[in-house]
Amino acid sequence: MRIAWFGGAVVLALAIVWARPVHRATLPPRVSIVPVQIAADGNDTATLTVEDASGVPPKVTIDGAHAATVQEIVAAAGGWRATIRAGVTPGIVQVRVEFPGLRPGTARLMTNFDDSDSAQDGTPDFLRLDDADDDRAFRRWFTFLAETQFFQREAARPAEIVDCAALIRYAYREALRAHDGRWATDAHLPLLPGIASVGKYQYPFTPLGADLFRVKAGRFAFGDLRSGAFAQFADAKTLQLRNTHFVTRDVARAEPGDLLFYRHDGGEMPFHSMIYLGESQIEKSAARYLVYHTGPGPNEIRRPSVQELLQFPEADWRPLADNPRFLGVYRWNILRKTS
Repeated sequence: MRIAWFGGAVVLALAIVWARPVHRATLPPRVSIVPVQIAADGNDTATLTVEDASGVPPKVTIDGAHAATVQEIVAAAGGWRATIRAGVTPGIVQVRVEFPGLRPGTARLMTNFDDSDSAQDGTPDFLRLDDADDDRAFRRWFTFLAETQFFQREAARPAEIVDCAALIRYAYREALRAHDGRWATDAHLPLLPGIASVGKYQYPFTPLGADLFRVKAGRFAFGDLRSGAFAQFADAKTLQLRNTHFVTRDVARAEPGDLLFYRHDGGEMPFHSMIYLGESQIEKSAARYLVYHTGPGPNEIRRPSVQELLQFPEADWRPLADNPRFLGVYRWNILRKTS
């Protein structure tokens, strides 16, 4: 009996010894975030610190799409460091850190609503594409999507495109989406470009949801999220007054993605607009183009070159500084540089 008991004790003791390192190996890594609160402006960042002697970088993920993004993971003294970039939708961000064979470590970050409007034009700063890559991505997608409709058969175009403002709204909204495989399937485009999507946010995942066009005057404030200051629809006049800003009356200074506005007194739709494309992204040509929808009647999408428009038979449509019908070249407020 004593021998049996002693043998069992040895086995039990060895099991405890062997179990201890296995238990320690499964402990989650120690993680921390500084600061624990940042602005939900699409730019503010926090630093995630991971204490671990492993030579293998951790897998860092964000629970909740569009809440924040992991910008980079680099080796640091005693472990690893990652930069967490805020999204534009405020809330609690759960950060998950994983190493092979260990339980995941977690940390929380709070992103706070940002109501700043540095240009005081009614557009919240969280919508502004202040990164050069985002600016370029938006312009390329916006002009590509608008120009593509010129080459589409009328029956293949989105049913919403019925006038000049509708073409602009369509291209603007779709340019701000994530252009993944699902989007490509739904878009029914004849070809797709190799253009990166905007990184700061993707429509409709912002505090404004689907209502991305400013329709009421005034500086942006928190109450605008529910007051009807933004909507999914905006006519040409509203696009000019509330969503874009004047740049020049010299069309030679226009940049791809800018808009040309006209006003013809009389009629049901006095305001008209065109999209400045610059060079075509679809066919090889040295010419600079514009694209616009004629509206009811002809119900056509036309793509004249700048030179053709400057020599248009009806002088009221020529984009010349001395043409009183031509209001000038305007740029989207989300592309407005405020610093």
